[in-house]
Amino acid sequence: MVWLSILAFFSVFNETVFNVSLPDIARQFGIRPSAANWVNTSFMISFAVGSALYGKISDLYGTKKLLLSGLLTYFAGSLTGMVFHKWFLVVLIARFVQGAGASAVPALIMVFVARYIEPKNKGKAFGMIGSMVAFSEGIGPAVGGVISDYIHWSYLFILPMMTLLTLPFFLHVLPDEPSNKGKFDVLGASLLSIGILMFMLFTSVYQWGYLAISVLCFFGFLQRIRRAKQPFIEPSLFRRKKFLAGVLSGGVLLGTVAGYISTVPYMMKDVYHMPTSLIGSAVLFPGTISVLLFGFLSGILVDKRGCFFTMLVGLLMIIASFLSISLFADRTPWLISITMVLTFGGLSFVKTVVSTSVAEALSSDESGSGMSFLNFACFLAEGIGVSYAGGLLTMSWLKFPLLPTVTDTAAFLYSNLMLVFITAVILGGIIFSVAYGRNQDSSVLGSKR
Repeated sequence: MVWLSILAFFSVFNETVFNVSLPDIARQFGIRPSAANWVNTSFMISFAVGSALYGKISDLYGTKKLLLSGLLTYFAGSLTGMVFHKWFLVVLIARFVQGAGASAVPALIMVFVARYIEPKNKGKAFGMIGSMVAFSEGIGPAVGGVISDYIHWSYLFILPMMTLLTLPFFLHVLPDEPSNKGKFDVLGASLLSIGILMFMLFTSVYQWGYLAISVLCFFGFLQRIRRAKQPFIEPSLFRRKKFLAGVLSGGVLLGTVAGYISTVPYMMKDVYHMPTSLIGSAVLFPGTISVLLFGFLSGILVDKRGCFFTMLVGLLMIIASFLSISLFADRTPWLISITMVLTFGGLSFVKTVVSTSVAEALSSDESGSGMSFLNFACFLAEGIGVSYAGGLLTMSWLKFPLLPTVTDTAAFLYSNLMLVFITAVILGGIIFSVAYGRNQDSSVLGSKR
């Protein structure tokens, strides 16, 4: 469990550790935020696709071989980024390779617990891993800010290399598993991956050619999974309206919050001229570490009051946070720090509700593939949110005085951007409410009584 927890920590840690360094990277290479954000976006794309790939092929090739190849890939990406950090294109490639390797961990770690941890300890195992994931999300920006400010952001590539320390243990303990017969839907996975990449490029540079290619790939993917004997994603999942609504609402909400978080370092630099180390430790850290508490509370609230009520609380917390920043973006940096607690608290509630609602919408034989697709969609949505937010930061039409409470010209962009985020949050809430209204919660609570 110690080694599994280390793996869980570093797989998510690397998703957030570069957040506060994005303005420094943009300045070093002389690029726009929309381009700099691809340092995170490239990781999230391969991480999302890889999570689905590893889960799909684990039954064919065994978990031990996949874990070994994943960690070695993770190491290769980290080493490449460290050595060639002066070339931005290589940095993006290194982050993409990192994500491809790190994605083996969330896809396989649940399999390890299910297969090798005795039933009486599985609850503790999942709880320990969940806590490590939450802790890594919280400490990532703080560690990244300190290293970037006092040394250099390129040294952030060294930290994931410590995952190699777990290899001797897993090679010794995990049994060799025979490969099973079966075919992997390479064409379906390729069409989906290319479609995602083209859409992400469109959200950054707004070239319609990328969108056209993306639509064609997605259409081809849908045709492929309908005809393939062993499709990459089971088409029956797309006929479940509540499942689709849960995935869509979760994607919109998680992607919006991820986009907002990626804009915070830029806002603190532009409006308050705050150093990178302070952004990570004083602004982002209090909010991200609060997920430990709110994650526990959200589970209790779902059991006692139902999903609809818990989702409403989470949405109100996020909207209150965004609205406060929109109204008073130029007043004090510590307002941002306080509102981050509300944002991450609401996010914890949303994550718990979406996972619970989607799981209840699936039959027992669909739960594995359905929940894997949910994880894939949420990781992907976060990448899209970061990419889209980076594009919005370059939009001149957002840089105008709209609210009378904001007077600093540097804050106009961020104040107006918060209103865009609020609109997206409301949209995600409407999608969820249409599919999962009060009636469902009433029936669930009634059955419990």
